[in-house]
Amino acid sequence: MINDRIARFETRQAELEKLNDAELKDRFWELCNELVKPIADFAKTHTSPSIERSVLLRMGIDSVSTHAVVSRIVEAGLLGKGAGNVVLKLSQKSGKDLRAAAQSIIDDKTVLSGLF
Repeated sequence: MINDRIARFETRQAELEKLNDAELKDRFWELCNELVKPIADFAKTHTSPSIERSVLLRMGIDSVSTHAVVSRIVEAGLLGKGAGNVVLKLSQKSGKDLRAAAQSIIDDKTVLSGLF
């Protein structure tokens, strides 16, 4: 078993020695993306209202508003899109800043229909 590990290591080491700096950098990022992909895929399908409120807080939305915004987003069935993404998309669509976009979600739940 140990000999197998050493042999695999030596094989990988020999392959990497053939690469120049640019190729090593490309290989590094390729491996990083490969490593992070399952985590990113998991995050796309697993979220919660508390996580989404936390994201909104970091975007500068006040605590009281985050509860109302996330509630509206849950009602609209858009929580899987990410509350921050929903607010950002609405902000870009309406030309409002993030706080104003969040407030418009609170004030008018129809503003979310047809957003995605």
